[in-house]
Amino acid sequence: MAQAAVQSTDRFERKREAILAASTDLLNSRGVKGLTLGVAASAVGLSTTSVTYYFRRKDDLAAAVMLRGVAALNEIVGQALAEPSPQGRLRALLHLYLQRMRRAAVGEAPPLPMLSDIRALNLPQRGEVMGAFLKVFRRLRQIFETPDLAWLTRGRRTARTHMLLEQLFWAAAWLPKYDPEDYERVCERMADILLNGLAGPGAGWAPQPLPIVEAASGGGRTELARETFLMAATRLINARGYRGASVDMISAELNVTKGSFYHHNDAKDDLVVACFDRTFEVMTRVQRLALNLPGDQWTRIASAAATLAEYQLSEHGPLLRSSALTALPEAIRRQMVQQFDKVSDRFGSMISDGIAEGSLRPVDPFLAAQMLNATINAGAELGHWVPGVKPKAAPAVFARPLLMGIFSR
Repeated sequence: MAQAAVQSTDRFERKREAILAASTDLLNSRGVKGLTLGVAASAVGLSTTSVTYYFRRKDDLAAAVMLRGVAALNEIVGQALAEPSPQGRLRALLHLYLQRMRRAAVGEAPPLPMLSDIRALNLPQRGEVMGAFLKVFRRLRQIFETPDLAWLTRGRRTARTHMLLEQLFWAAAWLPKYDPEDYERVCERMADILLNGLAGPGAGWAPQPLPIVEAASGGGRTELARETFLMAATRLINARGYRGASVDMISAELNVTKGSFYHHNDAKDDLVVACFDRTFEVMTRVQRLALNLPGDQWTRIASAAATLAEYQLSEHGPLLRSSALTALPEAIRRQMVQQFDKVSDRFGSMISDGIAEGSLRPVDPFLAAQMLNATINAGAELGHWVPGVKPKAAPAVFARPLLMGIFSR
């Protein structure tokens, strides 16, 4: 009887792990919206009824996937914090995380789930997962605990921790461009950028102001009304995810009818695409404004990053976070990813030119551009992590640590 009970338990755990592994792939590709019990059951050759034996509701399944990812991240953070210096902790964090990504890429471990869609969960699951994630976040913030960094306020430590985590999560988007055997080299280059920044020898932090109003869309009453609508939708989608930002909520935010919503957009997917289009337009305008600045590429890069960090917290912001991509159909998602790549490639060209002229350090332009894009993307949530931070303070609090070194004063 005892042996039969053990075998039954083992069988239960194997099936549960199979469901979680398949659901992780589904969550990463489709988000919470697309992770249904039926799709998960089909992925492992079970009936939907069989899956409900393990997870009663789709949010139970999505939460279990995310909690497994939080636990894996917590283990990595714990090992990294064993290093005595902040620099050693940072290197260990990157090494352990990319090593885990490499193992997933070669089939030695299940993939890590995306954690950017936590807010799309319903209560109580959202509270459970967010609570677990916050514990890991606070633990990782200890990377800055050393007498040499006592000058860092709690808010600045929190902002840098948020930026650092975004570098890990964003890596899932561009790491597939590399062979798994190259991940260690990638790790070294990421560490170099985070520790030493992009600024060339003797460069100071003096970004030139770019007009936020010119970066924002607008022009004409119709265009202004659409801009207002897209701002409200972007804020709600960032806060609650695609699933949580309903048409009713968007309409209530602006005190308009559902009919007004459908006047602007035929369907919710169209709205997300419009919000992304607005985001890319803003980022492209800022890049063009920066490229027209006098001076060197360091000044232009710093000015573009500072302006976009400020924009995120301004009355015109924020930009739509990349986490909304998972809600879109695959064909449309690929188009949006291509737009993100264009923004990164333009930053990469600016960085390459800066290296050639000597105003920027010799770094990997592709990695540096992706890491800059990740930082800008994370800036949409800076107000959540550092309540009360002012738009004018965002460049120094958030953009500067990447561009001049995460431990730089």
